[in-house]
Amino acid sequence: MPVSFPPALDLSLDLLRCPTCRTRRLHPDHAALRCPSGHAFDIARHGYAGLLTGTRATSGDDAATVRARERFLSTGCYAPIRDVGARLAAGAVSERATVVDVGCGTGYYLAGVLDHLSGARGLGLDTSARALRLAARAHDRAAAVAWDVFRPFPLADGAADVVLDVFASRNPAEFHRVLRPTGRLIVVRPTGRHLAELRGHVPGTVTVDPAEEERLHRALTPYFEAVVTEEVEYSAALSGPDVRDLVAMTPSARHVSRADLGDAGSLPDRVTVSVPATAYRMRRPRADACAR
Repeated sequence: MPVSFPPALDLSLDLLRCPTCRTRRLHPDHAALRCPSGHAFDIARHGYAGLLTGTRATSGDDAATVRARERFLSTGCYAPIRDVGARLAAGAVSERATVVDVGCGTGYYLAGVLDHLSGARGLGLDTSARALRLAARAHDRAAAVAWDVFRPFPLADGAADVVLDVFASRNPAEFHRVLRPTGRLIVVRPTGRHLAELRGHVPGTVTVDPAEEERLHRALTPYFEAVVTEEVEYSAALSGPDVRDLVAMTPSARHVSRADLGDAGSLPDRVTVSVPATAYRMRRPRADACAR
């Protein structure tokens, strides 16, 4: 094993499958992963594996967005969200669980789960190379892989005890495939009250579609049923720089200019954080869902 091979990635090698062959395992080969058919994938010097190929291989959050997210999360403002995800995971699986975080970003939420499960290992999937640089260092038991949630995951069937999805896109069929029968899917998403104060102060702030919760229910119902939901809602005090980072780390950043943010006095000094976190268990997919 090369000295430079990331130890956390070594912990998760048995989970990975060649994204080209789909069924063959990957093995370390110097600074790369290789399958028996010869398909090779680089391991970045920052410690994550680059399994994603094609036109979207370098998509995802850019450097400015990732820096803003790292700064904002370091304030602890979203610590209650991190805690509820970790609590739902820890209450459903053993200490030696395998946790897959889809759309892991900087690895903040995955690290929170691993802190609650002292023997667990984690694997984060994301398309952003900038975010993966941080995710690969977020926890000593967390590996990171470049991947697109909308493609079939480069993971073995039934590999995970927990699939974590926090403010991320969803692929219910793949969640179902990679979870063990006793596994749990944990989904954290915003309500319409989440960050509502920003919409009154910052033009271009993205709103939460009122139909989003119903769409989530329709998408997950063929594969999962809810076990428990915890509502997390509180008022958070923010400085001007915190507000700017909060906007910059969300999809709103694409719609908001620096002029829209104005001076610190025009920004809200408190925002409502409002998210439900739901733990789901697996159910047998309907025949029509399998056919899609």
